[in-house]
Amino acid sequence: MHLTLVAILYIPIGVAIHSCTQKDVVALTFDDGPFYYTDPLLDLLAGADMKATFFVNGKNWANIQDYRSTIIRMVEEGHQVASHTYGHPNLANLDEANVKLEMTKLEDEFIKIMGKFPIYMRPPFLSYNSQTLKVLGELGYHVIDTDIDTLDWQHKEPHAVGQSLGLFSTRLWNGGSIVLMHDIHRNTVMNLVPLVIKQLLQSGKRGEFCSYCG
Repeated sequence: MHLTLVAILYIPIGVAIHSCTQKDVVALTFDDGPFYYTDPLLDLLAGADMKATFFVNGKNWANIQDYRSTIIRMVEEGHQVASHTYGHPNLANLDEANVKLEMTKLEDEFIKIMGKFPIYMRPPFLSYNSQTLKVLGELGYHVIDTDIDTLDWQHKEPHAVGQSLGLFSTRLWNGGSIVLMHDIHRNTVMNLVPLVIKQLLQSGKRGEFCSYCG
């Protein structure tokens, strides 16, 4: 049975969601972990009293079972844990059976750690098609895209942090955004996120997770 970790506002199933309807909310999302920098990121978020959604893989940069304590910490500290597939494939290139397998394999890993699994997910590479959404809908998943991609994976050096911050800043004042970052990159966690938090605090908007985007 599908169990959601957080369910606050109505969000449709099997439909790609690109932004939040709550204009005072900015959904902070992090892909591809857990990894070495995820716990320091949790420290930063705790210090700012902000929440985030973590779209995690079963086996990508690391094996999820090696970061059991990090996943449990996310839940205990009030963050949203979500799926990013087991192995980070391009779902648009897979047939229905393999899309389902990518999701159910990760569900099994979540159950080993938490006794349940989330029903929010983000397709790797933000790549999906009508078949992908059909399968995800049948599995009961809310599909989260983004309207602010910081491209932090392209700007992994400290001198380039301004480029990612600029992408964030240009859309921040619109409100109701879903921001994409990656907790696998040191530059993101140590340099970009503190600046993102600072701008959020100055704007008066709340850094929250995707369940607030109904």
